[in-house]
Amino acid sequence: MKLAGKYAHTAFFGAAILGAACLGALPIAAKDHTAAEAQVLELSKQAIALRSVRGEGNQTPQVAALFRDALLAGGWAAGDIEIVPVGDTAYLIATWAGSDPSLGPIVISAHMDVVEAKPEDWERDPFIPVVENGYLFGRGASDTKFDAVQAMVSVIELRKQGYKPKRSIVIAYSGDEETTMITAKIIADRLRGARLVLNVDGGSGTLDEKTGKPAYWSWQGAEKTYGDFQLEVTNPGGHSSTPRDENAIAQLSAALERIGAYRFKPELNDITRDYFSKAADFESDPLTSQAMRAFAADPANKAAIAVLRADPAMIGKIGTTCVPTMVEGGHALNALPQRATAIVNCRIFPGHPKAEIRAELERVAAQPGLTITEINPEYVVDAPASPFDREFVDAATRAVHAAFGEIPVIASQASGASDSMWYRALGVPSYGASGTFSKSSDDYSHGLNERVPLDNVGRAITYYHALLKELTSR
Repeated sequence: MKLAGKYAHTAFFGAAILGAACLGALPIAAKDHTAAEAQVLELSKQAIALRSVRGEGNQTPQVAALFRDALLAGGWAAGDIEIVPVGDTAYLIATWAGSDPSLGPIVISAHMDVVEAKPEDWERDPFIPVVENGYLFGRGASDTKFDAVQAMVSVIELRKQGYKPKRSIVIAYSGDEETTMITAKIIADRLRGARLVLNVDGGSGTLDEKTGKPAYWSWQGAEKTYGDFQLEVTNPGGHSSTPRDENAIAQLSAALERIGAYRFKPELNDITRDYFSKAADFESDPLTSQAMRAFAADPANKAAIAVLRADPAMIGKIGTTCVPTMVEGGHALNALPQRATAIVNCRIFPGHPKAEIRAELERVAAQPGLTITEINPEYVVDAPASPFDREFVDAATRAVHAAFGEIPVIASQASGASDSMWYRALGVPSYGASGTFSKSSDDYSHGLNERVPLDNVGRAITYYHALLKELTSR
């Protein structure tokens, strides 16, 4: 259920990051991973060609089989790989056993399914992978088959090189992240003893828009909880020629107006404090930059809040947001409405249960006869932010610097849901930590002509090797 693009947190930087790569050493040359790079491209193309979309003809199980075969060729035993069918989809778990089974494993998380794509809307058939001008085009190129393959091939090459991990490495790929997320919930429950999760469907690096060089890398330590709430008012109805004070549409409209105007209390956590403090250096607008620093220092700063709330790219970062997104009412042109309903979509700041937000909406609506009900609560779980784990942050920073140079490393909080929420809900730290770098302008996740650049694959493999070696050697 990808509810916000993987790279969406990078969009506000825009041209402000020009020259940011000069803040540290230039990216160093990656080690020679020629064979692995070729395998990343070939497997990504094969995976994209499989239409792993929920419903009739879902080929997610075939993607899992493709990945299984690559792992078997890379040294895994058949007994160390599971493909588990669930409805019309499936999930994959592959274990590389470490030398100390008492230690919690490092889990690499991604998903194999994609959102629907209609060929008639695209310039290219979304399920026929195409390489043009240094980009791989196709559904799943950026969300997230390419990332899944890149991480998996990095582990395969690491094993071929003779590395012996102390902690086990578990590759755990779900099959319905874009829809119900049931398989991710199952996987997280099975792996609840993990040391931490590296979710390559979150976090990412950003390339400078003009030079194409790595500008900064962002890891994802939290995500807002997704919630859909149905608001409903019912009346006896009647003839429109005899109106009465109670009118379902008017009552619902009044409640929606109050909700639309309401602003939840601004707040910070360790993840967003790091984000506002460091990202302010790359903000081109001095007023916004000043507000970001002021908010990081004091989340009750009214002047800073006013500036950030006025920016659509910022308002969702400082607290919970709830907005009306759908409305329906009435049953005839000449009748009083018997029923009026609306959907309010909420993105809830970590630490607040959905029930708490529903109760707050009821107080704000202050409308007699209105009922508020959460829709599909089983698909989303309340999840806290992952801890600001210094061991992970330091290891990731060293890995990024080893592969891409001493560029800034910034924490981030996503506005939408990912498989990480199921791990975090069980107390397992999960971090978005993709090795892919892309320009903000190239974010076409869920959209037309989805693409990913190919010229940093070697560096990404170097990054995964450095990160995994450090995290699994102790």
